[in-house]
Amino acid sequence: MKPPPSRFWLFLLLAPISTLLTADLHASSVDSVFYREKIKPVFTKNCLGCHNASVSQGGLDITNRESLLKGGESGPAIQAGNSEASTLYKLINHSEQPGMPFKGKKLSDETIALIAEWINGGAPYDESSLVSKAKGEEKPIEVSHWAFKVPVRPDLPVLGDKKRKFKNPIDLFLEARRTELKLQASAEADKKVLLRRVYLDLIGLAPTPEETETFLKDKSPDAYEKVVDQLLAKEDHGIRWGRHWLDIWRYSDWYGYRKTNQVRYSQPHIWRWRDWTVKAVNQNKPYNQMIIDMLAGDEVAPDDPEHLAATGYLVRSWYLFNRNVWLQDAAEYTATAFMGLTMKCARCHTHKYDPIQHTEYYRFRAFFEPYDVRTDRVEGQADVLKDGIVRAYDGDVTAQTYRFIRGNEATPEKDKPLTPAVPAFFNSKIDIKPISLPMDLRYPDGREFVQRDVVAQAEAEIQTAKEKLENANAEYKKASAPVQLSSGEWKADENAVKKARNDVTSAEKHLAYVEANLPAIQARIAADRAAFQEIVPANAEELSDESRKLERKANFLKADEQLFLANLEMDEARGNDKKVGAAKVKLEAAAKVLNEPAEGYTSIGKLYPSTSSGRRLALAKWIASQDNPLTARVAVNHIWLRHFGRPLVPTVFNFGMSGKSPSHPELLDWLAMEFMESGWDMKHLHRLMVTSAAYRMTSSIENDNPNIKSDPDNIYLWRMNTRRKEAEVVRDSLLNIAGRLDRAMGGPEIDETKSESVLRRSIYFRHTPDLQVEMLQVFDLANPNECFERTESVMPQQALAMSNSGLSYSMSRVIAGEMKDLQDDAFINQSFEKMLGRTASALELKESHQFLHQQMSLYQDLTKLTPFTSKEMPSVKASTDPKQRARESLVHVLINHNDFVTVR
Repeated sequence: MKPPPSRFWLFLLLAPISTLLTADLHASSVDSVFYREKIKPVFTKNCLGCHNASVSQGGLDITNRESLLKGGESGPAIQAGNSEASTLYKLINHSEQPGMPFKGKKLSDETIALIAEWINGGAPYDESSLVSKAKGEEKPIEVSHWAFKVPVRPDLPVLGDKKRKFKNPIDLFLEARRTELKLQASAEADKKVLLRRVYLDLIGLAPTPEETETFLKDKSPDAYEKVVDQLLAKEDHGIRWGRHWLDIWRYSDWYGYRKTNQVRYSQPHIWRWRDWTVKAVNQNKPYNQMIIDMLAGDEVAPDDPEHLAATGYLVRSWYLFNRNVWLQDAAEYTATAFMGLTMKCARCHTHKYDPIQHTEYYRFRAFFEPYDVRTDRVEGQADVLKDGIVRAYDGDVTAQTYRFIRGNEATPEKDKPLTPAVPAFFNSKIDIKPISLPMDLRYPDGREFVQRDVVAQAEAEIQTAKEKLENANAEYKKASAPVQLSSGEWKADENAVKKARNDVTSAEKHLAYVEANLPAIQARIAADRAAFQEIVPANAEELSDESRKLERKANFLKADEQLFLANLEMDEARGNDKKVGAAKVKLEAAAKVLNEPAEGYTSIGKLYPSTSSGRRLALAKWIASQDNPLTARVAVNHIWLRHFGRPLVPTVFNFGMSGKSPSHPELLDWLAMEFMESGWDMKHLHRLMVTSAAYRMTSSIENDNPNIKSDPDNIYLWRMNTRRKEAEVVRDSLLNIAGRLDRAMGGPEIDETKSESVLRRSIYFRHTPDLQVEMLQVFDLANPNECFERTESVMPQQALAMSNSGLSYSMSRVIAGEMKDLQDDAFINQSFEKMLGRTASALELKESHQFLHQQMSLYQDLTKLTPFTSKEMPSVKASTDPKQRARESLVHVLINHNDFVTVR
């Protein structure tokens, strides 16, 4: 055999390089025509939606040969001339995962062979862009994923004769699917079971026996509907459903290092957002308006305290140590909570599943870049540490957003600042308009009530200081009085006299300071009023000078007081180096004020920017619009989950391409359209769901029901799902049955350790990642860091909590005490009605009698019983009467019955 020409050897050696540069050397029938006719249609149909110039998933853009060869985050997509080594080929033939098209049907063997032939032939390309253009602009990006398409109201299914039975549109969709799958809908639940279900569902409290009796006696055809309307009108409804939304929006009271009151996460007074949420639900504020208020209430109505409180949603993301963590939480949880869009992974790279580029993540963050958090004073309280409205505002409208290369905040791409935008696949342009703010909002402490409160506080400090001096003089006089010593000599105690004299001096110095501070405050207010007017008056400089002089005098007197106290502390600390060091620091600080007085006066409050960027308002309006394909669907899914115990879309926080598809897509879209077209009316949606035949079905089934085999998980709702009571419902129901529940609304968070003595509803107790009511924690309380869907567990700790809780013992004694005059049969039945919402069965009645008899025998001699001890002892003492004590025990047993913590 003759050796090949030297030129051919050279070609073989250089092939990997040359094929990346040109396809001309390949002797093949594969050319640009082959690409245009055989390959381009495949790319257009199957690949272009996710891999184009605007939406380059995995960093891959296939719209030109250069970007195709360059590839994405996994390296070059093709090695021209070598299909076996090409990532693109490995993915389409599924030898590497995830197989492409992503979550789609694998390409045919013939198509895969054509692509291999094209790659082996050097991957020639028709250099005209894959993206067609019109009038010089790219056409809107088309993404085929169901959740990214704007919902359209589907036609109601036609069921023939069944339509007379199923009138609610929800039931028409469900029954159509059940019919298709040969599933038989269950019968309606017992009226008592249904009433208890809807009470617990809508207000988080079980009906009383009297409410149950009223319902059973009402024979009108709309008796149930009337109950639903009554429950939706109760204030308790806002508490119940407000808590659901606060789960999703990850409400948390402030937390950090409480020993020093260091706030690390969230903010004090954020409880006002919690109260706003409850109130908004009760007022049936449109859901879209709630979104706008939470994201941009300060831009919608800057001077309305209610709207400002709503921005507690943004305050929740505040983090002391790292602003980037704060902003990424605000952006990511906004996308997830309202749109079911997981943007988190795009922080570091282009999204692996959804069409969100790495850069687009930061453009979405840019909507939040300027915002900051502050606390405004409320009328009647001059100290914002004690009370105030914590709210969002734009602190720096010029703040730039940069892409962090691979998500590393240490490597911002500062030569390419990014403007706000939503991911391109939404095909939406956001109209951002800056908002001018009036002086009252730029200088909130200039408001009349604030200045009045500050002056009143200064006046109160003078009165307190006078009383302190009066008491100090009285103590000095008392200490100076001679006392008879053991020697018989009459003499005053020198140490006591010295201490009392120092207390008098300290009180005198403090009074001198606060008396000087009042005119200084009044002068500072006058100077502020002049300085912060639109047209500065001629005497502004004069007022400023006067204020400076009076404030300097007050500061001098305060420093003099501090110096005196520091010297005393130094004397007392001698011999203790640590205390001496601390005292010395105070001495130096006081001396510095005396020796280096401030040059100007101090404003009463802070001056804030005159403009808000309008970015958050623009974003909020888009999120809350009917043009957004996700928002209504996500909200409907959350509401459905909490009514039916199972969502329509299983991945409640992820409607993206890696999430799961809806079990009833037409129903989901019909409800989404109904929700939006009703004016985003949540109560309308609640009413529609809980009056459906699906909601009213029994949850009890026979073991041989044929539906179990076909649909064991009840995905197609042929019966109602049973579920556990949520933590708050367990506690609140118990208190309500005993008649001890305090129904007061709103207010600051309550110490989590006082849940057994303060009988408010559970929503009002402190709720943070590290501080929660212990009993509620055991029953799967919401995780304040993230809780789109609560976990539901059955574990021994729950039974122990109910058995050993001081609260359960106390309430069982109260409940039993209300029925002490009943005969045993009546007592047992009434106890079952109160605790479980049903009468006792014949067997339960028999066993309850036996239990009462046995317990009464045990309680004859209480000295033989081991006293109950617990961290939280019962606040109500047990009865000393053996019969009544036995009855208390029976009620306590029913509190621990599975039916008490189950919604059927």
